[in-house]
Amino acid sequence: MPLETPAHVVSELTSRGYNAEREAVTLLSNAPDPEAALSRAIEAAPDDAVKLSADHARAAVEEGTLSGGSADSELAHERSKTDTTPPTDNPSVSTGNSPEKPTDDGGVVPVETGGSSRSVDPSKRSVEIDGDMTGASTGTGEYRDFVAVFRDRYERLAGQLRGRVNHRPTDTIEEMAPNSDAAIVGMVSDIRSTASGHWLVELEDTNGTFPCLVMKDRAFASQVQELLHDEVIAIEGTLADDGGILFADAIHFPDVPRTYSPSTADRPVQAALISDVHVGSQEFMEAAWHRFTDWLHTPEAESVEYLLLAGDMVEGVGVYPGQDEELDVVDIYDQYEAFSEYLKEVPDDMEIVMIPGNHDAVRLAEPQPAFDEDLRGIMSAHDARIVSNPSTVTIEGVSVLMYHGVSLDEVIAELPDEKANYDEPHKAMYQLLKKRHVAPQYGGHTRLAPEEQDYLVMDEVPDIFHAGHVHKLGYGKYHNVLTINSGCWQAQTAFQESVNIDPDAGFAPIVDLDTLDLTIRKFV
Repeated sequence: MPLETPAHVVSELTSRGYNAEREAVTLLSNAPDPEAALSRAIEAAPDDAVKLSADHARAAVEEGTLSGGSADSELAHERSKTDTTPPTDNPSVSTGNSPEKPTDDGGVVPVETGGSSRSVDPSKRSVEIDGDMTGASTGTGEYRDFVAVFRDRYERLAGQLRGRVNHRPTDTIEEMAPNSDAAIVGMVSDIRSTASGHWLVELEDTNGTFPCLVMKDRAFASQVQELLHDEVIAIEGTLADDGGILFADAIHFPDVPRTYSPSTADRPVQAALISDVHVGSQEFMEAAWHRFTDWLHTPEAESVEYLLLAGDMVEGVGVYPGQDEELDVVDIYDQYEAFSEYLKEVPDDMEIVMIPGNHDAVRLAEPQPAFDEDLRGIMSAHDARIVSNPSTVTIEGVSVLMYHGVSLDEVIAELPDEKANYDEPHKAMYQLLKKRHVAPQYGGHTRLAPEEQDYLVMDEVPDIFHAGHVHKLGYGKYHNVLTINSGCWQAQTAFQESVNIDPDAGFAPIVDLDTLDLTIRKFV
């Protein structure tokens, strides 16, 4: 087994009946030839020794160098780096350009943790899950189920709008006098342009539908281009002379209040937010993953006590045409076995929360329940919490809305580039926050499952909105909500190249939960 990481060095030592000081493990893994250095260290150790000291390891490494050993491995050098992305104009984002700190001496912990000697106090932690619908699916796909879920969506989002406008049901507005002021809260059922270039938006509530005309010269007319079918909005205006149409004066979205003040943790503690690992793909970036997990064991990462994974743990099988030609692991269960082994490299004292994505072995329709018992049994490392997509995870008072992000494809396709694009995926996420729904449009590429309630509505404003799926890194703040699309751990596949996807791979956004400051760590 190549000794490419401290975890692998520890595993090899254990198989030979030895433990080692932490500095010894670091020295051996960074040696020009780790396997030869480990053998020399064992040969030089006293016969009764059960733990290799740093002195043993240092002597073995120096002996190899003096005897003309191989040059330093480029991979070992690259793995020692944790670069950060260039600064942005977002003052809330820090690039964290501090140098690496040396590791401390200490004993080796079980192989599963990769050799960490972190000092953390689990008693200070708290994790609460809201919106997990695993085991609660009731939809049968019948017509009445769809009626029920859309009615639930309308009532909940309309409740957020009715306090801002003098709402009247559509059947009441039909009876109002011409030229009266009126307001409608409804679901967008149709959007079309007129011959004169104006916009006709038809809103539907539980009583009927009513047309609203947005004149092209109005200052807010550009907002029509942000509308998606099936989202809930309010339109204020004046009824026409014949009362059959509402001339719009304003459009209101459920939105996040501009004055929103997010919650923060009471102590300095951090969370790593990642997604789209894609184990099983030939392009899974194993070396970058090892660098990331190695870094989690360093003193610099000691405050990182939470790991949140927003879906696509594995590459899956049969997700797109010709995928079988790009697989390194062809069996779906073997893919999850492999992912579990990689997860074991994470320090075992970290709290881990995962949701599924569209490449995972769950239903494609959203909301997606968490994995079945067989897959949960495979992914048992560190007792990770596995919940549905989407779910809200509150860690030490900070609410994180985790959503894999399939609907982002639809938002980007439907909206103007300046409002939503793949190079700035957080802007598309801003639109979902504005609409207070993670997948508002039905009938397109995003599959939606009818349930008794709409689990995709944002009843409460999250402090952090975390998504993935598009394999692009993007982050910023929308009305004080920290919004992060965390990139991926998969290099460009042949399929991605054919559809012009250039992924941002090997990044790990790290959030300070006490300040909501963000550092982007780079492991490639």
